[in-house]
Amino acid sequence: MLSPKPSPLFAVVRALEARYHGVTALKATFLERRSEGKRAVEIESGTVYFRKPGRMRWEYESPEKKLFLTDGKYAWFYVPADHTVSRARMKESDDERVPLALLTGNAKLSRICKRIEFAGASTLSGNSPSAINHIALRCFPRSEGAFLDAIIELDASYRIARILLHEPGAIETEFRFADWQENARLSDELFRFAAPPGVAIVEAPSAESLNQ
Repeated sequence: MLSPKPSPLFAVVRALEARYHGVTALKATFLERRSEGKRAVEIESGTVYFRKPGRMRWEYESPEKKLFLTDGKYAWFYVPADHTVSRARMKESDDERVPLALLTGNAKLSRICKRIEFAGASTLSGNSPSAINHIALRCFPRSEGAFLDAIIELDASYRIARILLHEPGAIETEFRFADWQENARLSDELFRFAAPPGVAIVEAPSAESLNQ
């Protein structure tokens, strides 16, 4: 007797999880766009590094140099022009609050999303040639207050091309990724932060409060 064929949605989710299951380190370029209601849109770009378990390094290069880093124990946010670094202790739950956790931990979308559905074609990133054959999923979070929902856009190889977070207060945060390098050789030093001389360390209440 033949086994029932998996649903198209289940097949896409399984392909996404399989894409990242065996990947231990990643590198990509990113563009981050953040808007809040009618306020002007903020756009930043740079290079990001991920390594399992629970490590990220976001090197912002434009329009201002900044660094956001998680070392598995603390999250750090450093703006050289301010001569101050903010630090917050990581909680285990922090790694499972947003879809980026797929890239730093257990590649299971069900740990992040209470419900998953296909998102309409209108949610894809425009009509550019690079978006041909892209698929968009909508994720509703398990953690209350994490975000309202998230659009996860995948390319034809099931790599994450874009994440759009809808957050309380009419806040939208979008990440677009390109030039992915899988299982890149990333040194331990990339995920360690040492405050430069003369830079004050300020304790922040939570990792979510950093880079706001």
